[in-house]
Amino acid sequence: MFDELSHKFKLIFADKMLLRRILFVLFAFLVFRALANIPIPGIDIEKLRQFFENNQFLNLASIFSGGGLANLSIVMLGVGPFITASIIMQLMTILSPKIKSMYHEEGEAGRAKFAQYSRYLSVPLATLQAYGFLMLLTKQGIIPQMDLLTTITNVTVVVAGSVLLMWIGELVTEFGIGNGVSLIIFAGIVSRIPSALSQLAFTFDITQLPAYLGLFALALFVTAAVVFITEAERPIKITYARSGNLQVGHSTLPLRVNQAGVIPIIFALSILLFPQMIAGFLINSNISAIASVAEFLRNSLANQFIYGILYFALVFLFTFFYTAITFEPHKVAEDLQKRGAFIPGIRPGEHTEDYLGVVVTRITLAGALFLAIIAVLPIVVQWLTGITVLTIGGTALLIVVAVVLDLVKRVDTQLTDHEYK
Repeated sequence: MFDELSHKFKLIFADKMLLRRILFVLFAFLVFRALANIPIPGIDIEKLRQFFENNQFLNLASIFSGGGLANLSIVMLGVGPFITASIIMQLMTILSPKIKSMYHEEGEAGRAKFAQYSRYLSVPLATLQAYGFLMLLTKQGIIPQMDLLTTITNVTVVVAGSVLLMWIGELVTEFGIGNGVSLIIFAGIVSRIPSALSQLAFTFDITQLPAYLGLFALALFVTAAVVFITEAERPIKITYARSGNLQVGHSTLPLRVNQAGVIPIIFALSILLFPQMIAGFLINSNISAIASVAEFLRNSLANQFIYGILYFALVFLFTFFYTAITFEPHKVAEDLQKRGAFIPGIRPGEHTEDYLGVVVTRITLAGALFLAIIAVLPIVVQWLTGITVLTIGGTALLIVVAVVLDLVKRVDTQLTDHEYK
């Protein structure tokens, strides 16, 4: 194993192009972390820390901001607005035949135009999110009251930081290796590990040693499960034939168990964040009825049990929803029929469509349950162990594993090409 790793490192240093791409990614990480540590002015650090400790939703939002939100940095929104814009554009493929045609039928030019529209949409979304977060934190006393000019300035800085980070992510995708947006989120998650470990060291209680050992064993098991489900596929055997039913070849159609990735978790997070943000605005309302409803809503969402149930249900439902958007059995069956391919034992056309629909529904059920369990796992671990300093962040773990596996595959592909040449 060590010999193989040593051989791969030698190949990486021998492949100048691959080495430059890796160094570019590392440089982008340094720039991102530098920006994430430049806070907007006038922040009460202690109140900010306490506010995030008591708020599960904003802790999750901080993951997708790459950790910038927890510091209230100039890149506090991270790539969140761009991710949200991309999700909205994908949903629009259902509502608009024109956008659907652009994304699915116009090739690379259509996808480039689709991505450009996502960028445009991310700017107003970033503006709304920046203003919403700043007002919410102002009401909490974390940021002092701002006049109109200060508000406009801070919102502009935060939106510019989000756009800058989106641009850095696209540069990483083009000149580095891997998906730039995913790598920025990955860098934010990994950067939080040293502080979590140091906090654990200072608050370590020897009486909780069995709980820590159990937590470590569970972390290993969950990591192995995440890798397994992320890579799991249900292969469908495909046969190609000429006229006269003469078989000429076989292949497989791989259907991933977790086709939706972390998108359902982002969907659920967005929906759960919205009512809490509205409640934060209205809780100080002069109308007592509105203030009472807002306080009830905020307290309900702050309840771990209610939060866990809602989060589990939303992730489960959105997994089916997103899979239905991205995988169309009718289109797949039609493409197979056009290429003269069929599934052994299944008639082409409508029967193939029904068969694929049943298979996808079954494997999506497993994937949806897995994602929902991973999403609420930190809450369950805290409840069982009482340890709040270091918990298994299911969402963060899912992202880290997916990014690492993708990077390994891309590097292996580059090394294979280099050896072949």
